[in-house]
Amino acid sequence: MNLNETNRIKFAIPSKGRLMDPTIELLKKAGFKFRTTGRNLYATCTNYEIVFIFVRADDIPVLVESGVVDIGVTGSDLIIERKANVLEILPLGYGKCRLCVAVRDGLENEPIDFLKGKTIATSFPVMTQDYFKKNNIEVNCIEMNGSVEIMISLNLAQAIVDIVETGDSLRDHNLKIFREIGVYETTLIVKKESSDDERIVTIKRRIEGVIVANQYSMLEYNIKESLIKEIEKITPGFNSPTISKLDKDDWCSVKVMVNKSEVVQVMDRLEAVGATAIIETEIINCRL
Repeated sequence: MNLNETNRIKFAIPSKGRLMDPTIELLKKAGFKFRTTGRNLYATCTNYEIVFIFVRADDIPVLVESGVVDIGVTGSDLIIERKANVLEILPLGYGKCRLCVAVRDGLENEPIDFLKGKTIATSFPVMTQDYFKKNNIEVNCIEMNGSVEIMISLNLAQAIVDIVETGDSLRDHNLKIFREIGVYETTLIVKKESSDDERIVTIKRRIEGVIVANQYSMLEYNIKESLIKEIEKITPGFNSPTISKLDKDDWCSVKVMVNKSEVVQVMDRLEAVGATAIIETEIINCRL
């Protein structure tokens, strides 16, 4: 396929790394059907006008900005690092991380200016230089790809700037977080001129439906009609709960969306009021 000759939306997604699998899972939950096998460079969606293109996550901001692709998934940190002029239309809620300055264990409580004139190893030279410039500290920034932690162990750098998720890699190299530069997550991006394209709006809404669904569960339970006003205070729902009359006198069935983080506590309160047959159901997709 000549990708330049197709009218399909060109959608760039990470070809490897920590963002690839959750991105593919999200897109498939959103209803886009495509196959990923081996080292394919692209995959055609069989039920929508999309061709998915697999590229490095740090290249996606530039590809979207230039119009080579129409839409993409990448980290918000990579957008800043590549200085890409793109529109972030939807945070995706995964791939959350921090960009941090790390130093040898025991130096984490030093004032920031102790790094003046020191060598900093990083895969994020733009953000690193900007950070130290804002703090009026001149450093020698060395750009590296891959693991940078070893640079301190080899005494080739006095600090590193890198992405921190769990912190395990820092501990393995006897390093400690010195300063936090920023917090970032995966995001859906488009070229600013393409944001009103109806196909892109539909893509966004489908993905948004999965993200919203991940935040809620559906609760169903039975309650006496006389207690409806009381339980509406516990489970008000998105607009209002769905209430159906049961055959049994003075009893109703209630169906309502509840924030997942609150489900157990809500069930406790409903049971205390007198609700029975309380059932939680997972929501796969929704539109609110």
